[in-house]
Amino acid sequence: MTILRRLACVGLCLSWSVHAESPTAILSALDAYPHAVRIDREEREVIDHEIGLGALEKVRGSWRFKESERQTGQLLRYTWQIVDGFSSQEVLQEVEARLDGAQLLFSCDGRSCGRGVQWANRVFGQRMLYGRDEQQSYRVFDPLGDGSYRLLLFSSARTPDRQYLHAELLTLER
Repeated sequence: MTILRRLACVGLCLSWSVHAESPTAILSALDAYPHAVRIDREEREVIDHEIGLGALEKVRGSWRFKESERQTGQLLRYTWQIVDGFSSQEVLQEVEARLDGAQLLFSCDGRSCGRGVQWANRVFGQRMLYGRDEQQSYRVFDPLGDGSYRLLLFSSARTPDRQYLHAELLTLER
């Protein structure tokens, strides 16, 4: 990692250390990250929102998660393009490092996640997220470990200049 990248990552980590108390603050810090350009942001109420806890697979002609859960609550979605020579994998790893103590509910990388085009179009409804299958990663966390949130992270790369990170934070209804 170059000196410039290390300094940028240290800056990102320092900005997160001030706000690390809430999952929303983690996403806000990433939104302020100088090497991430926000492409999309959406906030809405969802009922029985499906969260994948397994790879996407085609069963009898229909795409489904191997395992999933349905949750109701307030959904906050972000999509960023990662720029300036950074990779979406590097930024994903930085976010994961800030989730120390979070409960990892599911994780997959590359082809073990399923087809990238299905993640982009069917799951997230963001065709720009379609990248090479071997360059994708998907994570689901319970960030506080108390069942009050679900944090989904998806990174993809089509080319070195087209790197994306997508995050969904669902505040669960109790």
